[in-house]
Amino acid sequence: MAGAGRLTTHVLDTAHGKPARGMRIELHYVHGDHTHHITDSYTNADGRVDQPLLSEDQFDKGEFEIRFHVGQYFERIGVELENPFLNVVPVRFTISEDAHYHVPLLVSPYSYSTYRGS
Repeated sequence: MAGAGRLTTHVLDTAHGKPARGMRIELHYVHGDHTHHITDSYTNADGRVDQPLLSEDQFDKGEFEIRFHVGQYFERIGVELENPFLNVVPVRFTISEDAHYHVPLLVSPYSYSTYRGS
């Protein structure tokens, strides 16, 4: 059942102090021990996706996972790592109410952090 909420994200490259432009982001719905792919997106110049990952007509409660393709991003912008560490960062979370969920990622080649934003 569709709700009135929405899901958004943005990515900040903390190693370079700027938005992470052109990062691939996948959204999956989690069902038991497997996931269902919903959409692929890429971040814009502000490190944001142009449209919500889920908008009012698609929004629903449940468990979701955003997969941030950070390894591809750092490789594409020319960061040469002797020992690459992060490849895909999965963030799994639960949507439990019809509201705005904002899931940002702060990332460097060796660490990341996330939180529920507003």
